[in-house]
Amino acid sequence: MGSSRDALARNIRRIGHLDLPGGGQVVVQDGYAYIGHMKPPFGTTIVDVSDPGNPRIAAQIMLDGDASHTHKVRVVGDLMITNVEQNRRHFLRKGEALPETRAGLAATLGRMPEDGELAAALGVEAADIAELDAARLRGYHDGGFKVYDIADKTRPREIAHQRTFGFGSHRFDMDADYAYISTEMEGYLGNILVIYDLKDPERPTEVSRWHMPGQHIAAGEKPTWKGYKNRLHHALRVGDELWASVWHAGFRVLDVSDITKPRTLASHDYHPPFPEPTHTVLPLAQRIGGRRIAVAVDEEHDHRRGRLHAFLWVFDVTDYDNIVALSAFDVSELDSPWARAPGRFGAHQFREKLDTPLVYATWFSGGLRVVDVSDPFAPVETAHFIPEPRGDEPSPQSNDVDVDDNGLMYLIDRNRGFDILEMTGD
Repeated sequence: MGSSRDALARNIRRIGHLDLPGGGQVVVQDGYAYIGHMKPPFGTTIVDVSDPGNPRIAAQIMLDGDASHTHKVRVVGDLMITNVEQNRRHFLRKGEALPETRAGLAATLGRMPEDGELAAALGVEAADIAELDAARLRGYHDGGFKVYDIADKTRPREIAHQRTFGFGSHRFDMDADYAYISTEMEGYLGNILVIYDLKDPERPTEVSRWHMPGQHIAAGEKPTWKGYKNRLHHALRVGDELWASVWHAGFRVLDVSDITKPRTLASHDYHPPFPEPTHTVLPLAQRIGGRRIAVAVDEEHDHRRGRLHAFLWVFDVTDYDNIVALSAFDVSELDSPWARAPGRFGAHQFREKLDTPLVYATWFSGGLRVVDVSDPFAPVETAHFIPEPRGDEPSPQSNDVDVDDNGLMYLIDRNRGFDILEMTGD
């Protein structure tokens, strides 16, 4: 497959572009796009997209130091929330195992282990041991979320920094009343749901928590899994429900009609045999043929030859006691010239609003795929767009997408780039 315009796009064309640092999430409201960046010092960029052919930066929040990143963002009215999460958390957390690893190796070897021996046990390089030790001793205390007043889009004003625990918060949801935060909390294993009241946005107040059985280790619960395999990725509100993706434990549906007491209504886990974790799940706004239909997406990680890439699922969730997979949608490696290039190829995330049967899904080096699930038994791709890699990047890494009220699509790359797209109607 060549890299011609025809091969890289079908039924979609680019109408605007900004060469922005890599983004983790994009949301669009009232002529502005809000982009959370993957890596410090870049925090959040507000882009004026009122002229989509000529987007321009209205404001850019920069971070102090490199301890945190704020790669997720939500906006409702004049309030903006960003996560605050430890930068390079998966790597740095390996430092927590150093004391136990040192002791174990010393007992086996009859001497203190060398850095190379520690590195082999932890799956890092010998040169990393000093950094991991320093990070462990320094600790991390800023995780949580920040609240901004964005009445003036050119001058976002931080009004609260709510600290949580551990490496902080990851993806989350919010509305005019509450923030639904996925975060670590003291006494729990892995991220749980913590709901905060935003009535006074300068002082977010915890309302309630929800976790899976086995996570509350301080209360004596014992997990049936190893490490952080099962945890909340994030929960999205739909009416009086929260649709929660819980990584290698599939997904849950929560009742929040009493916001102080979230309770589990439904549970569905398809891991194993499917290797990639559940990233997002949402129901369609309208029933199809009397059925309530939900779409889930798994996130591609380090791919091993011979095993499945992450893909989209379509479920019948009409009966919470009998959730059934109806179909799946995947993208062939032949459909991207960068499928075998360095970087990920596979599903990541879809636009977190399913107001029509069109699912706008980012596929890392497979770009943006628009999938029609109006026949839930036979999803059909109606359009796609694969941006070419920028600068020294070996492949595009389409990471997140939003769609405005006019149908324009806003696509961000994990490494570099921001594109504004429109359907061509071909």
